[in-house]
Amino acid sequence: MALRRAVAAVRHGDSRYGGGSAQAQAAAHLLDQWALPLFGRSLPATREHELCAICAELARLAGWAALDTGRHAAARRHFDHALYWARAADDPDATTYVLATMALHAALYGRPATALDMIQGALGPGMHHASTRVLAFTRLIEARALARASDGRAASTSLAAAERLLDAAHPDDAPDWLDFFTHPRLAADAAEIHRDLGNSQACFAWHEQAEAMAPNAFTRSVGMRLAVVATAHLKAGDLEQSLALGHRSVDILQQVNSRRARDYVLRLVSGLTPHRDLRPVGAFLTRVRQELSAPAP
Repeated sequence: MALRRAVAAVRHGDSRYGGGSAQAQAAAHLLDQWALPLFGRSLPATREHELCAICAELARLAGWAALDTGRHAAARRHFDHALYWARAADDPDATTYVLATMALHAALYGRPATALDMIQGALGPGMHHASTRVLAFTRLIEARALARASDGRAASTSLAAAERLLDAAHPDDAPDWLDFFTHPRLAADAAEIHRDLGNSQACFAWHEQAEAMAPNAFTRSVGMRLAVVATAHLKAGDLEQSLALGHRSVDILQQVNSRRARDYVLRLVSGLTPHRDLRPVGAFLTRVRQELSAPAP
């Protein structure tokens, strides 16, 4: 179906160019102008469920694009619509995934308790039919929320559960829209989890496992991970390595239209502020200001 191919193009464009790109912003247009009008036709039940699932993914992508560009109220509206369509599709994978996405939004922006409530909903009764790979992703988001809540022991337990589930998942045991969720992607999130928990050595170890991610396909994720690991090196007292990774992050994120990714770099900028009188640090801060259109101190 042409609409499914268009949805895949939006998903891959978002990963490569960011939520502010034309590719990612097309999600809302495809939903309103192409997908929803199809409900005006007479469709067999199987086709109607398929269309509901497509609407769920487009609404989720529209929400993710809004989140990525800092429009959080719009993101929540889109995610609510995505959850409605996933349930209308009677699709446990889509429903669980949308709830996990909503939980990640809450965790990233200061509401880890809300995120954990959503995860309980995603993993609760009625969701046991979700595929193993989707459940693995959900447990990973649970680990991220627990790390933001500073619960290191529980975060480690959830991360280990996510890894076990991912290892157990059959290669075909997942919808196409979860094709990005491989071990390197789990490792990238694990690096951030351990950065949030203050465990720099674990962060570095997971970072090495995530290096297999291709920057030309997962551009935003790779650039953000480099910024995450740069902040961990800075906290560990290795200014030189922090700056080296910071420069690599800027190299990659120049082509990404994502306020969220820029905020990851700005967290590094904030940590570097006490060292701004050092020439290499000043040069980096100037570069961030000029090339990411972000204010450096």
